[in-house]
Amino acid sequence: MNRFNPVRSLALAFGLALALSPLAFGQDSNQTNNAPNDASRARSVSSGTFTVRDINGVDTLVRLTDRTSVKTNGGFLRSGTNYGATNILRGLNLEVEGRGGSNGELVADKVRFNESDLRTARAVEARATPLENRASAAEGRLSEVEQNAQKLSGQLDELAAVSNAARGGAKAAQESADAAIAGVNATNDRISALDDYVPQDSMAVNFRTGSAVLTADAKTKLDQIATKALNAKAYVVEVTGHADATGNTNFNRQLSQRRADAVIRYLVEQHKIPLRRIVTPYGFGSSEPIADNKTRTGRAENRRVEVKILVNKGLMQPAPTMNPGSGGSGD
Repeated sequence: MNRFNPVRSLALAFGLALALSPLAFGQDSNQTNNAPNDASRARSVSSGTFTVRDINGVDTLVRLTDRTSVKTNGGFLRSGTNYGATNILRGLNLEVEGRGGSNGELVADKVRFNESDLRTARAVEARATPLENRASAAEGRLSEVEQNAQKLSGQLDELAAVSNAARGGAKAAQESADAAIAGVNATNDRISALDDYVPQDSMAVNFRTGSAVLTADAKTKLDQIATKALNAKAYVVEVTGHADATGNTNFNRQLSQRRADAVIRYLVEQHKIPLRRIVTPYGFGSSEPIADNKTRTGRAENRRVEVKILVNKGLMQPAPTMNPGSGGSGD
């Protein structure tokens, strides 16, 4: 049996393919959306497996056994937390180590991921489920629209046979068919946008050096953006924490996370924004400055939490209408 070198492919797991689940797909977190989909690059699949995609866009079949260890990455002086295999969700960054199987698959000995990545994947899963349900309902409506379009096309053929005697009626029928096709296209566009969130509003609140306590000015700004969020439809709130370059990297990451958590707590407790509307907060530390850390003014701007209101593009679009056209029959 050939043996794989330990695979340390950071992958986005799109699902778990255990005995009770269908095939799952994964994608590397550094892979673009233009990754090849050539079926020849994917290995064969059986039950108890899921697929990951490496940075080169190649899919690898991973088989889980009763000896596979599924845990979070351990931190300093502690081991990770054990998880069941069903916690491997789509959108989860994975590291897989294992050996080659008899059918060319990778038999996993270890599956590792970060706790923060698991929280993010769970948040994505929670948002995706209702959107998929809406998409299923929309697909049912789309089928009805397509049937109506086919009927209109048949009527158009009949009218074409007598077009010399009733050109006005044929023109009206053509407009009706065009309107039906436009309705189908609009429905398709709306379904495609169901998982597309776009920024509607954003703001930043600043903090004192080394502090994660909200100032009076910060609370005033949060009151304003909370009001806008509650008046929006199909929205989620994205919260990211940041720090200046003072101090070491690990301290700044923890500090920026506490700042993001303080903003979330204020929005939930003071304005009753539902937790399902809040994307898992993340602290970037000092890795994303917006100003020069060498100046006092620049450092003050970098000690911030950014709050963005994102709205669902698909649900904000108006439902397509079917207008039969304005033309009339000729005399």
